[in-house]
Amino acid sequence: MRFVTLKDLLPEAKKSHYAIGQFNINSFQWIEAILRAAEQQKSPVILASSDRIVDYLGGFKLITAITQKMIEEMKITVPVALHLDHGFTVERCKEAIDAGYSSVMYDGSKLPLEENIIKTREVVDYAKKYNASVEAEIGSVGGTEDGVTSGIKYADPNECYQLVEATNIDVLAAALGSVHGPYQGEPQLALDLMKEISDHLKDTPLSLHGGSGIPEHQIIKTIECGHAKINVNTECNQAWARTIYEILTNNQNLYSPPDILKPGMDAIEKVVIEKIQLFNSSNKA
Repeated sequence: MRFVTLKDLLPEAKKSHYAIGQFNINSFQWIEAILRAAEQQKSPVILASSDRIVDYLGGFKLITAITQKMIEEMKITVPVALHLDHGFTVERCKEAIDAGYSSVMYDGSKLPLEENIIKTREVVDYAKKYNASVEAEIGSVGGTEDGVTSGIKYADPNECYQLVEATNIDVLAAALGSVHGPYQGEPQLALDLMKEISDHLKDTPLSLHGGSGIPEHQIIKTIECGHAKINVNTECNQAWARTIYEILTNNQNLYSPPDILKPGMDAIEKVVIEKIQLFNSSNKA
């Protein structure tokens, strides 16, 4: 099966008011659990590796090859995108595309707008040769992910419009109050700004980072406000860790990896199914 791009998935999702979940790969078992959930729900799915975890997993080529083989062996029929999350250099984005990723995110959000535009445009021009999709970010999503900590910096709508117009990206991640990692209290999302930006950028879907821990009623609102892609990582990791901890606490003589790890995979699968249903992407494959 060929990986699909975000261009194949998100325009229809935005138009029909549902979202496709991006679920991050933290080990190759994550891939199996996420694919099982997506196939069961007949939902398109985005598998993503954060730039900072790629080398830990063995590199872009290994991730691509194993993901493709799992799709084949598991007889997966739903559309699957393989996406680089938070690519921090143009070179890493190109490397991912060369290895077979169907989509990349270039994160130039910490750069001045002009430099962000120049580098994002270079990624877009390269991706076009391979029909890969490109996501870019304006503002700063707060919290901590893969060892990177930052504060919230809300996106400026005018900068969003300039970035999209100058680069022709496929998806925009506009930081509007979400954070990576656990939330302290209820998230303060700028829903009015989301709608304003989405209405202005009619043909460009929005991507919500830090989707873990946002109350369900707010998730539904973000979809209504133009988000067609929602990233979930922390909740999967927390469910896995809780399950493993409980198993080893309750049976300290247990040492068989399948007996320990399979319940952890089942916990990830359960979270993914719940999110797919919340995002209303079931039966959209």
